[in-house]
Amino acid sequence: MLQFCKITNSLAFPRISTSVRLQDLLPDDDVVLNLEPEEFAQAILQVLVSQGGRGSLLNSYNFSLNSNFEGYSNPDQIAHAAMEAWVWLEREGFIAPRPGEANNWVFVTRRGHKAAESENWEAYRKADQLPRKFLHPSIATKVWATFLRGEYDTAVFQAYKEVEVRVREAIEAPSELIGVDLMRKAFHTSNGILSETSAPKAEREALAHLFAGAIGSYKNPHSHRNVAIEAQEASEMIILASHLLRIVDQRANARSA
Repeated sequence: MLQFCKITNSLAFPRISTSVRLQDLLPDDDVVLNLEPEEFAQAILQVLVSQGGRGSLLNSYNFSLNSNFEGYSNPDQIAHAAMEAWVWLEREGFIAPRPGEANNWVFVTRRGHKAAESENWEAYRKADQLPRKFLHPSIATKVWATFLRGEYDTAVFQAYKEVEVRVREAIEAPSELIGVDLMRKAFHTSNGILSETSAPKAEREALAHLFAGAIGSYKNPHSHRNVAIEAQEASEMIILASHLLRIVDQRANARSA
């Protein structure tokens, strides 16, 4: 059975003393829809705890009503995700049927109250530091959820791995050509396939330095050892990787045309 403590390493909620809504804890649709049911369940548990023992939301039907998700852009999708999380809470014993009552009324169990006191919510509260709309599609797909879970060093490594893979594909380089050497070859000022030959030499050199420096500084260390990194710094690195990927796409598409 999946234990709640497995996910509290990356999640934590503030102590709740008054009634709250889901939007108070997770206001962003993208954040919610990228959570696994057991992760979203923590926010729902907080809402249920804030209701006290007799709140109207301590009922699966009441909780599923679209009026509870009106603050979201996609209330129907959020409602479906919420019900997936509700079922998980029931299965894991964090909520249970209220004794002597019918019509799906529940209460938060002792185990549920204990889990609701988790103190690791900070990673998810920092999710807005990396706006998904600013990311290159391939990075948004493979990296954003990792960042969301607080695995910042892994997210940075994945982002720059995407840059490396895309550059290698664009110049059809062999798999053994990696890292800084790959960037130097791709953006060589004289014969680099991704170098803009019409640009001044100084600008071509600067771009080659940018790609080589980014890969050398941000991908290579993360591939060799654990690197301590904070959310804001990781966000800046990942956004730069997105910018580099868009440059590669532009150059590769121009070459194909």
